[in-house]
Amino acid sequence: MGTRILQRIIIPAVNCLRTNHHNVLSHNERAIYANVANFTVVRNYAKSKDKGKDKKGKGGKVEVNVAAISEVVPVDKMKERCNAAIERMKADFAKNLSLRSTTGSMESLRVKFEGKDYELQELAQIVRKNPKTIVINFASFPQAIPNALKALQSSGLNLNPQQDGTTLYVPVPKVTKEHREALAKNAKALYIKCRDSVKDVQADFIKKVKKQSSVSEDVAFNVSKQINAICEEYQNEAKHIYDVKHNELVGN
Repeated sequence: MGTRILQRIIIPAVNCLRTNHHNVLSHNERAIYANVANFTVVRNYAKSKDKGKDKKGKGGKVEVNVAAISEVVPVDKMKERCNAAIERMKADFAKNLSLRSTTGSMESLRVKFEGKDYELQELAQIVRKNPKTIVINFASFPQAIPNALKALQSSGLNLNPQQDGTTLYVPVPKVTKEHREALAKNAKALYIKCRDSVKDVQADFIKKVKKQSSVSEDVAFNVSKQINAICEEYQNEAKHIYDVKHNELVGN
């Protein structure tokens, strides 16, 4: 309709002005031109306002109503799984990321023995003899010593074990810049593992919501947004724990 008005009235009127056949537009023509122009401006202005509203609304904080979404998904179980991922990361940090080598950082090293993978603590007794030396006794499984040596040397813990019969003596290494950087790298890997675990929980519960035929599309969308918000809080918590540990390891 707008195009026809432009073609039939406004464009001919402009042409008339150019050719001097008419000095002015008629009263009706001016009114129609003004209405079309005003309509275009108002419509564009409305679009601009709408866009502004969309941008303003996007990324806003989602209000979580646990009681409401608990009727659709088991929120307690979701939080339990997210908490478990963070607790695992914290335990791994404490066990494996000490600036000084500890027995705990060695216990979980994987050692191949008779075709299977074992933790070092399953094959040997690990004790700290003094602040500078850790002793690993392989009296029960002396055949595992060659692979245990390889595991210790390639652990990234800057270890240089010395063998004496069925016993390995491991000097506690000095804290070097390279050692700090290696630990920081391991910390990041553990953090990413935790973050991805939380994301898996997030995806799992959103999938469960969408599978429920009794839940409307609008409700499913709203619940999914709240699940995202809850899981993002756990991801932020994991990131904060990692940042603190990273700064500790690199000496910031």
